[in-house]
Amino acid sequence: MCGIVGYVGHKDAESVLTVGLQKLEYRGYDSAGIALLLPSGIIVRKKAGKIRELISSLEEDPLPKSTIGIAHTRWATHGGVCDVNAHPHVSQDGLFAVVHNGIIDNFSALKEVLEEEGYEFRSETDTEVISNLLERNYKLLGDLKGAVLKTVRELKGSFALAVLFREDDDLVIGVRKDSPLVVGLGEGENIIASDPVAILPHTKRVVYMEDEEVVFVRRNSVDFYDFEGNPIQKEVKILDYNEEDAEKGPYPHFMLKEIYEQPRVLAVNLDMYVRDNRPVLLKDLNLRRLLLNRSRVVIEAAGTSYHAGLVGKYLLETYAGVPVEVEYSSEFSHRRLVADSKTLVVAISQSGETADTIDGLRHAKKHGLDVLAIVNRPESTIARESDYVIYTNAGIEVGVASTKAYIAQVQVLTLLALELAHVKGLITDDELEYMISHMKSLPRIVEKVLSLDAHVEHIAGKIFRSTNAMFLGRGINYPTALEGALKLKEVSYMHAIGYAAGEMKHGPLALVDDNLPVIVVNPKSSVYELTVSSTHEVASRGGRVISVITEGDRRMAEISEYKIHIPDVPEIFTPIVSIVPLQLLAYYVAILRGVDPDKPRNLAKSVTVR
Repeated sequence: MCGIVGYVGHKDAESVLTVGLQKLEYRGYDSAGIALLLPSGIIVRKKAGKIRELISSLEEDPLPKSTIGIAHTRWATHGGVCDVNAHPHVSQDGLFAVVHNGIIDNFSALKEVLEEEGYEFRSETDTEVISNLLERNYKLLGDLKGAVLKTVRELKGSFALAVLFREDDDLVIGVRKDSPLVVGLGEGENIIASDPVAILPHTKRVVYMEDEEVVFVRRNSVDFYDFEGNPIQKEVKILDYNEEDAEKGPYPHFMLKEIYEQPRVLAVNLDMYVRDNRPVLLKDLNLRRLLLNRSRVVIEAAGTSYHAGLVGKYLLETYAGVPVEVEYSSEFSHRRLVADSKTLVVAISQSGETADTIDGLRHAKKHGLDVLAIVNRPESTIARESDYVIYTNAGIEVGVASTKAYIAQVQVLTLLALELAHVKGLITDDELEYMISHMKSLPRIVEKVLSLDAHVEHIAGKIFRSTNAMFLGRGINYPTALEGALKLKEVSYMHAIGYAAGEMKHGPLALVDDNLPVIVVNPKSSVYELTVSSTHEVASRGGRVISVITEGDRRMAEISEYKIHIPDVPEIFTPIVSIVPLQLLAYYVAILRGVDPDKPRNLAKSVTVR
């Protein structure tokens, strides 16, 4: 969850590191800190709050110039949010400074041993154990590499580390175990970070670290080792996106920018995955055989990706005739897996670094099951460890609340279901071409929905003072209701909950009164009439109905206080079109409530801890 960055080179390290932290702020913003190595030793500045608090402190009281340092932006796990618990953490005698992303499971036992040996601790964090353990092992062995390797083998849990050593002004040490770390290769400079976005201003040449690897980064050399100390040869990759992709441009927030990028994302996937009006996701014959030979699919995902998986369940069962279960990754990875060789596990993730989803992937592979990943980041752990990968091509998504990645996931699942149905002979050539012709119009249709921006903002102005909200959907748009509710509570802190519309009479109807906004997702579909009936139940009890409905729908309009009309599309595409106004609604409610939608409290973009 946290963001780490380390630099050694010829530039002003403070500038490189603080800009890197700003790029990584989506990973956590409880506190931030920086450590520079000077001839006099390691100097640290850290502050609770967002990165701007640290930058203001550095402007008011500048640190001496240095060309080597490490920095951190925190999402708190161990210890409260305060200056003392902020990273970096320096060892007792000042030999080492450490920044850390992850959780050290055995830190209490290690801390007890260190305290018995005379080490005193200033913070409540698990990270301070690492700096002191490094110092203790270095004094014991008298060898830096040996001390690093001994330390990392003693740590249990997940960690990515960047380390400064007081006695070497040309060295930043990086360590990876179950938390992402990438090395950027420059000219007379090198950089390490949790995400390539912090590296892009300096180089596009990168090396992705694997689990249980250590890197010794110097200005003119980079050396990799495994945890046993054996040298490793690594492959250099070239980043395929630009620094501008991680900038807001003319938009006030990343969330709004990424909502508006959705037509382009849809167009990119159409260009990549459709040829001659036919999906080509299964052009890999091994993947095609894999899917054709599976009688059961288990989708494991978290958060927004879980909701995309629920849409995928509907699509794969309805069109491809495959039984599908959708599991929260955090539950799936800790249960007995009842499956056979006919079961395919599908892991869905935007970042490809979601710890629970990685655990689910490894849980499946441990039981001999094949894993197909649907993931946005090609360089990610999930992409590298899965048997097969389909990329969602949404580009860099910085906003903590996922928007364009969700639409890309749903689009890929739709194409996959249609192609598999066609290969199995469950839909005809004409039916497939009809569906694909409509999918090709989706970029234009979503642009049309985005033109409702001001109308949705007006509706947000009518409900932003509410305490609670309810979202209803049915069939393929039940997950849309869940995702709409998640977006609203994520970014605005308004309590929101999604329900299957047919379940209202089984309990949730008790919540309805004339103060409750009820957002009903009911475009033209096979369950339209049933959802109209559920909406009548809400309206007759005074609920404030806000409906997302197909253009020209007078029946729903008559029982709705506010209406958002979307273009008429085949039912299979309604989740892609109907989620867009709900994303906009969440965004504008957040703005009206004075909340930064890019940095919702207590949340981070990439959940890399368990």
